[in-house]
Amino acid sequence: MRRRDFLGVMGGAAALALPHRAQAQSVAQWPDRPVRLLVTVGAGGAADTLSRNLSNGFSQFANGQPLVVENRPGAGGTIAAAAVAREKPDGYNLLLAEVGPNAVSHMLGAKAPYDPHTAFTPIVHVANLPAVVLIRPDLPYKTLTEFIAAAKQQPGKFNYASAGPGNWTHLFMAYLNSQAGIEQVNVVYRSGSEMLTALLRGEADTAVITVSTALGQIKEGKIRALAGLANRPMRQLPDVPPVAATLPGFDVAVWHGIAGPAGMDPALVKRMNGIFNQVMEVPSVRTAITEAQAADIIGGTADQFDAFIKSELKRWPDVVKAAGIKTE
Repeated sequence: MRRRDFLGVMGGAAALALPHRAQAQSVAQWPDRPVRLLVTVGAGGAADTLSRNLSNGFSQFANGQPLVVENRPGAGGTIAAAAVAREKPDGYNLLLAEVGPNAVSHMLGAKAPYDPHTAFTPIVHVANLPAVVLIRPDLPYKTLTEFIAAAKQQPGKFNYASAGPGNWTHLFMAYLNSQAGIEQVNVVYRSGSEMLTALLRGEADTAVITVSTALGQIKEGKIRALAGLANRPMRQLPDVPPVAATLPGFDVAVWHGIAGPAGMDPALVKRMNGIFNQVMEVPSVRTAITEAQAADIIGGTADQFDAFIKSELKRWPDVVKAAGIKTE
């Protein structure tokens, strides 16, 4: 090969390599400004607390940049989810993903502003939070079986608090009502903490709320826990039976993870996944999530979280249809 041709080939190869080098450098420098995490419910609830626990350990692994938590409640989480889905896939606008906006809301009647099958890039499965069926303490029912029997005799008499149509607090209670063959009226609040306040004030009769949000009031006897949603013992409430003890086969998880807009660079996703896994290993963050929030940290790869979300997308259509769950 003549020298001139050889230099031309080498120059072309170098030119082709430049975008890849720039891309790799860009990934290594992420983030170089604050990262925004949108949460689907209002301040004070378990999802909000989980996000702020993550933000406390983020900057030490992220070039000193903060993880800024922004609450964007409403429409079963689809307002926050749609906002993230519209953003550039550059890693600076993220969603605290959960079952409502990421696996169910598109099936509940009104057309969702995005397709959850294609609108997001899964990054990491953060944690599963245990939740319980609660009842206001002035009602006489001591067990879930007793409450179901009373509700069957008085259809529509009781109401339950939720954080909005399509949110897991609505979905899981509607599912429980369907499995039990009872009717309750849904009353909407902004977050788990507001739902708990409604129970304490007697404005709502029942609700499904995370253990971390209600544990203090349960321990003090201000509110009564009837059953846990997951089909396993709760270490914080070992005497509270699972719903499955009354309704065999009932087993649902309150899961949360990090997702970004569709089309994110796989190298960037890998870097972000690694950072969030490091954050979850920080002792103070880990203690806040596993002890104060009573949650199970999951972690793992982006592919594992992707597979999990796909399994949830397959699981819920039949459940929603059979239960007749719709936005109200």
